[in-house]
Amino acid sequence: MAGIGPDLKTAAYIKQLSTPPPAGSPYALPVPGTERENRTPVYRHWQFLDKPLLETYVPEIRTFHDLFQDAVRRFPNNKCLGTRPWDPVTKSWEPRYVWQTYAEVAVRSKNFGSGIQELHSRIGQAPGNYGVGLWSQNRAEWQIADIGLTSQSLFSVSLYETLGPDASEYIIRHAELSCVVTSLPHIPTLLALAPRIPALKLIVCMDPLDGGEPDGYSKMALLSGIAAQHGVEIWPMTGVEELGEKAARPVRPPRPTDILTVNYTSGTTGDPKGVVLTHANCVAAVSSARSSAGYTHTDVTISYLPLAHIYGRMIDQCAVSEGSAIGYFHGNMLELVDDLKLLRPTGLISVPRLYNRISMGIQAQTVKASGVKGALSRKVVDTKKANMKLPPGQATNKHLLYDRIWTPKVRAGVGLDRCRSMVSGSAQLDPDVQEFLRAALGNYFCQGYGLTESYAAGSFQLQGDFSLGNVGGPMPGIEICLESQPELEYLVTDTPRPRGELLLRGPFVFGGYLKNEAETQKALEADGWFHTGDIAEIDELGRIKIIDRKKNVLKLSQGEYISPERIENVYMGSSNLIATAFVHGEPSQSTLVGVFGVDPVTFAPFVSKILKKTVAPDDIEAIKAAARESQVIKSFIKHLDGIGKKHKFNGYERVRNCLLDVEPFTVENQLLTPTLKLKRPQTARKFKSEIDRMYTEINEEASSAQPKL
Repeated sequence: MAGIGPDLKTAAYIKQLSTPPPAGSPYALPVPGTERENRTPVYRHWQFLDKPLLETYVPEIRTFHDLFQDAVRRFPNNKCLGTRPWDPVTKSWEPRYVWQTYAEVAVRSKNFGSGIQELHSRIGQAPGNYGVGLWSQNRAEWQIADIGLTSQSLFSVSLYETLGPDASEYIIRHAELSCVVTSLPHIPTLLALAPRIPALKLIVCMDPLDGGEPDGYSKMALLSGIAAQHGVEIWPMTGVEELGEKAARPVRPPRPTDILTVNYTSGTTGDPKGVVLTHANCVAAVSSARSSAGYTHTDVTISYLPLAHIYGRMIDQCAVSEGSAIGYFHGNMLELVDDLKLLRPTGLISVPRLYNRISMGIQAQTVKASGVKGALSRKVVDTKKANMKLPPGQATNKHLLYDRIWTPKVRAGVGLDRCRSMVSGSAQLDPDVQEFLRAALGNYFCQGYGLTESYAAGSFQLQGDFSLGNVGGPMPGIEICLESQPELEYLVTDTPRPRGELLLRGPFVFGGYLKNEAETQKALEADGWFHTGDIAEIDELGRIKIIDRKKNVLKLSQGEYISPERIENVYMGSSNLIATAFVHGEPSQSTLVGVFGVDPVTFAPFVSKILKKTVAPDDIEAIKAAARESQVIKSFIKHLDGIGKKHKFNGYERVRNCLLDVEPFTVENQLLTPTLKLKRPQTARKFKSEIDRMYTEINEEASSAQPKL
């Protein structure tokens, strides 16, 4: 296989696929003769209407193992994985990254795979395609372990860093794991669970366990003593690599149909489901994602989105396919900008939550600043917004003068001075945020769509398309259609645009849930169509707009259907006071109520002005007390009304009463999933008494406002 990989011809093809169609032409086209009752025609990427969907750029690359080995051959001396060292003297993270090259990672991962296979053979596990748990924050060792597993045809089962004991136990038992590779803080949890998960025999620690202490005093000695009581062995990761080097087991390359990973969903309404994803799924998804200019030509990227989530995983795999340097954040999300400023990534793939923070931070320092600085910033942004509304082919977010004197300073302030492209995924991005960041940063900023079941891929906006509110057209490796949902009043016959549940089919769509045939049959049709549960519409140019969620639709007493997630996203994307949001409606009521988590830094000056006294941002108890004051709640509702008016909310979409608190939803109180998605039924139950109180207040106020007879 020497010499394979994206040569100049392949690189040109990738660039061709990332190019939008001629001005005014569709991004996706309907396949003739594919209409069915209650369904739209099948839509495909405009360059794949009558040819096979994209599976790979190079016929020889069919697995992630092939993809990584190809990168090692082409970029052996490139920086691969970077880590910020911890300084035990200053007790802080050093302001630098230490790098391992592709060649070095290849050696370590091969040895690790050999060592893991050797350890499993010692506990009676024959070679095969079985799972190994990975449980830690993003770090270089996570990637080395994952690559190492593929070298022996093993697959990873990822556990979210924030998983509690119950969910961890469920996944380890359900996936029948004999071994978990983890960071030091999780070992006590695993040992506490050991009596209930007797299949667990091996724990591999990514962190050092021996610091040269006297015999019997090291972490290794203490933990091994406890583990032995449960028939469990503990190994340091470096020890597994040394064992693997000595055992020198030959590489066992996987087949395209072999499992690469089992990714467990968040489990918002019950036990998490294990999504089975193959090497073929991976290569097809990475190939399609690379056709977006947001994923390709990225020399340096940051890895902070959980690798236990397939979105974070696919981002790193795209980087590997390009020979890019992957720098891992140091673990503290509040200090992520420090990592960005050190790495200066050339591409950023992230989620709306981070982009909301970046947008608010930039706005505070520019368009909302006083004096000349604010006036100039508003002029720059307004000019660029106007330029983005020009006809296709003329629209641009670049400016010859402003991109020399204004934009570079803005980008440098958030560590994005070299960032050529950005992608937002995982949830809907507020259009105002996308428009502002496109103007302020002057780079390619697209929104994409994907799910765990589609290997985080599905659609994206192409370069040069400055439209808002949609997630672009289908990728080259997928086809889509809509199915009517008459009970929700979404029909494919709706005008001017068809509406219905979004269905996906293609080489990166999963084949089923692990040991869960009932849920598999609900989600997958026999001919491969996957029901996403998302309600979408398709515009005149074949672009997808997500407008609702099938399971999260509320119906109020007057018969109106409402998407609470859409309202929450607008609020969080438009207000720097709101950190988290839960909008709720009862079938017996005609109005909405909400529970909002406030940001102490911005909320403190807000309430100080209302109460005419100083409330400090770091005085959390004072902020909580202020949040209960009636005049504060009324002012907050007025603030929400202003946002709703700007976004043209209907009257029944307004939140009429609310509860304010600091971090009302957390993983620890079991109202957020490990991926920080709201658990709606649990949240409604948790705040039932408060919801009842809010509705009582609304109804009493409405009653008192009625004219006396």
